[in-house]
Amino acid sequence: MLDATNRSGGTATASPRASAAQLTAATGVAVPATTHTATPTVGLTARCARILLSPWSRLSLLVALLAAAASAMLLLEPQRLLTDGLPSQLGGAAAVVAYAVAYGVCTVAFVPRPILNLAAGALFGSQLGLGGALGGTVLGAGLAFCLGRALGQDALRPLLRGRWLQAADHQLSRHGFRSMLAARLFPGVPFAASNYCAAVSRMGLLPFLLATGLGSIPNTAAYVVAGARASTPTSPAFLIALACITVPGLVGAVVAWRKRHRLRTR
Repeated sequence: MLDATNRSGGTATASPRASAAQLTAATGVAVPATTHTATPTVGLTARCARILLSPWSRLSLLVALLAAAASAMLLLEPQRLLTDGLPSQLGGAAAVVAYAVAYGVCTVAFVPRPILNLAAGALFGSQLGLGGALGGTVLGAGLAFCLGRALGQDALRPLLRGRWLQAADHQLSRHGFRSMLAARLFPGVPFAASNYCAAVSRMGLLPFLLATGLGSIPNTAAYVVAGARASTPTSPAFLIALACITVPGLVGAVVAWRKRHRLRTR
């Protein structure tokens, strides 16, 4: 039956269950009552979302992205820029900007920076080539840092249990700018490894980018000048650039060998 009208004289209202029962009695056709039960799909969706956003799932996504990028670079062969040059449609400042963007993407895909720096000098000369190479260096480092921080930090930080790993993490987290500046100036530290190590630490993005930009100038300039003067290998500029490349590399190798020897003797 219908509910009683309210005392203020309003119209009568029927409850959903009563209305369904009355309609069934009147027509002989069963009307399903509306229920508010949670569907199993909601729980399954939330569970899948937690799995996909878990630290190890994001780390797996990072590894897959880097592997795909590296495979794409092997197929595209960016080193052909040294022989083929840029497409004829690009020229002037637009070409430098396009090269800097391509440079940054290539470094994320583990393309060696010396090749890209030599190509920058060969394509644009010393000044424009240095600007494009430094811009690409900072862009590539920033991309790698953001990818590592977003997709890899939560999974990898609990694994920093060894004494050496904890010391490196402490150094980067507490003294990020000067530590990264030294890593960029030292020729033996791999570019990609330092990017992802900084991303896993608690180092800030701005000190990381500033240290990368400043610390990469000497080595980048030497390669760019060498690429710009490669056609005249006996010129003073080329010889000086070659010395700036060779001498720090030899010094770094000697220092690394002595450190390794000292560790063995302990």
